[in-house]
Amino acid sequence: MTEQLMTIREMCDAFEVTPRTLRFYEQKELLAPIRQGTKRLFTRRDRARLKLILRGKRFGFSLEEIRQLLDLYHVGDQQVTQLTKTHELGRQHLADMERQRAALDEAIADMKEQLEWVETRLGELTSDHAAQ
Repeated sequence: MTEQLMTIREMCDAFEVTPRTLRFYEQKELLAPIRQGTKRLFTRRDRARLKLILRGKRFGFSLEEIRQLLDLYHVGDQQVTQLTKTHELGRQHLADMERQRAALDEAIADMKEQLEWVETRLGELTSDHAAQ
């Protein structure tokens, strides 16, 4: 049975990315489609890698971190090294995201407090103005 290959358009549709994104990941050597002239054909391996790239980007991993994790797949230890490193980096990114969320929650609370003060002050000023 032959492996199902996907064109760049099929990849774009399946993963909701642009051709430019796929070419960029190819240029960065994160994807290695089969080249037939100007045509690119993506393998199951490319699809799996793209799925991991997009997930890593969503979680805040840099492309270099993603590359390092993908390269660990071939270490030959049944992915123990790759999974260990992924877990370590994932924990670091989760801690960063939680810190960012705490800072954002604080900024939101401050903004709400300021808006309430402005609303109160506007109410006072408009009722004073109407009383005159």
